[in-house]
Amino acid sequence: MGAAVFFGCAGIAFGPALALVLLTVAAEPLRVIILVAGAFFWLVSLLLASLIWFISVHLSDQGNARLQYGLLVFGAAVSVLLQEAFRFAYFKLLKKADEGLATISEDGRSPISLKQMAYVSGLSFGIISGVFSVINILADSIGPGIVGIHGDSPYYFITSAFLTMAVVLLHTFWGVIFFDACEKRRYWCLGLVVISHLVTSGLTFLNPWYVASLVPIYIITFCMGIWAFFTAGGSFHNILKCLSCKQEDDSRVMMYSALQVPFED
Repeated sequence: MGAAVFFGCAGIAFGPALALVLLTVAAEPLRVIILVAGAFFWLVSLLLASLIWFISVHLSDQGNARLQYGLLVFGAAVSVLLQEAFRFAYFKLLKKADEGLATISEDGRSPISLKQMAYVSGLSFGIISGVFSVINILADSIGPGIVGIHGDSPYYFITSAFLTMAVVLLHTFWGVIFFDACEKRRYWCLGLVVISHLVTSGLTFLNPWYVASLVPIYIITFCMGIWAFFTAGGSFHNILKCLSCKQEDDSRVMMYSALQVPFED
C-alpha cells in the first residue's frame, strides 16, 4: 500500500513536469543548461529565505505559538519575494547570454528565443520547488502507518501531490509572463505575478481545509495558463489546428546563408 501511494503521488506531482522535460527540454543541450542553472537560482533564494526565517525565530520568543505562526507566514512571504527577485536576476543573466550567443552565431541570431528561455527557466523553478515541497511527504507515504487513523484527513498525500503539480505548472506560467513583462517593461504584469504567487502561498495555510486551498489555487493555475499561452504567441487558431490534426502547406521560401551553397541535383 505504501509503495502504491508513493508512486501514485509522485506520478501526479511530477508526471506533467517529466513529460515536458522529456518532450521539450531533454533533446536540446542549451535548454538543459538553462534548466539546471534555473534550479540553482531557486536554491539560492531558498537558502536566503531560510536564513532570514531561522534568525528571526531565534531572536523571538520561541514559547509564543502565535508569534511563531506569524513568523512562519512572514518567512513564506519573504521566500516568495526572494524567488521573484532571483527570477528577475536570472532574466538579466539570460538576456546577457542571449546577446552573447547572437554575437557569435553565423547568422547573427541566438539559437534560442527569449520565450523559450522563459519557459525553461519557469519549468526549472517549478520542478525544484515541487521537489523541496513534497519530498518529505513522499518519504512518509511509504510507511509505516496509515493516514487518517487518528481522525485526520485521509486525503493528505493525494492533496499534497495535486498541490505540487499546480505549483510546478504555476512557476512555468509565471516564468513566461514574468520574462515577457520584463522585456516589454509591463510593470503591472510583474506586480500581478508577484501578487498571485503570494496569494498561492498564503492559500496553503488554509490546510487541512483542502477544498478552500486547492480549488482557488487551481483556478489561479488555469487563469495563469491561459495568460501564459497568449503571452507566448498562442491563439485559438492554433488550438483548433492542433485539435483537428491538420497540417498546413509550407509555402515559405527557403533562404540560404551567404556561407552556404545549395546542393545541386
